[in-house]
Amino acid sequence: MRTYIGHQQAVSAEDFVELALGTPVELWLGAESETDEERAARLDAARDILADPEYRSLPDDVARIAAEVIEAHAPELFNVVPLARPTRRRRSSRKGAAA
Repeated sequence: MRTYIGHQQAVSAEDFVELALGTPVELWLGAESETDEERAARLDAARDILADPEYRSLPDDVARIAAEVIEAHAPELFNVVPLARPTRRRRSSRKGAAA
């Protein structure tokens, strides 16, 4: 089954997020190998996008998407299983042993 958002086909979860936000995820999260100059350019671009009236609702959209993901996956995210605590072994004392 193929899924389209507008005229774009969404193949992966990253595609859904990018199409929902209208910007690539890497613009906001960066890349591990980016240089200081690349990071500065990326942050400048992000500031320009946030200043654009078309993207005024972007922070609210991101919060809504994050809340929906958390709600959809809450059972898995909050499936906390208590771990058994290790028991301490008591050393037997040798009373009455010759010194």
